[in-house]
Amino acid sequence: MAFLDSAVLNVALPAMQNDLGVSAREVQWIYGAYALVLAALMLVGGALGDHFGRRRVFVVGAAIFGAASVWCALAPGTGQLIAARAAMGIGGALLVPGSLAILGASFEEEHRTKAIGLWAALSGAAMAVGPLLGGLLVEEVSWRAAFLISPALAVAAIAVSSRHVPESRAPRARSLDLK
Repeated sequence: MAFLDSAVLNVALPAMQNDLGVSAREVQWIYGAYALVLAALMLVGGALGDHFGRRRVFVVGAAIFGAASVWCALAPGTGQLIAARAAMGIGGALLVPGSLAILGASFEEEHRTKAIGLWAALSGAAMAVGPLLGGLLVEEVSWRAAFLISPALAVAAIAVSSRHVPESRAPRARSLDLK
């Protein structure tokens, strides 16, 4: 979901720029707000999963990511779009490390490598399919429709993980250092 969004957005940016009448600098913030927040908080997201439960944090991340995607689709202007993209980064920072940690905890050692390899392959496939899907949506509907892929995927991820993924935590999770 997080990887697909970045690939879709690359195709939607020119249409967004034309529709909203934004500068090149603002386009950089629309794209970069997500990446900046994601990178800044990814280790925190992993630590939260270890401490509070990987599935729980993954589900919260998917919910934030999906809701922020809807916010992006409905954003009336650049400021809200940038804020919504930053919120997507928060969701992604919970979602991405949580997904890998869930795989690590859910599979025995002999199957773990295959599961992580499949995760990586699907992430790569999302990066390849994203521009095609994004281009189709931008051309046929609107750039706003490109943001409505993630909410559907978030609902599916929440439903599947809530039903089929056992909760797990790090055996000796350290307390969060918030000083």
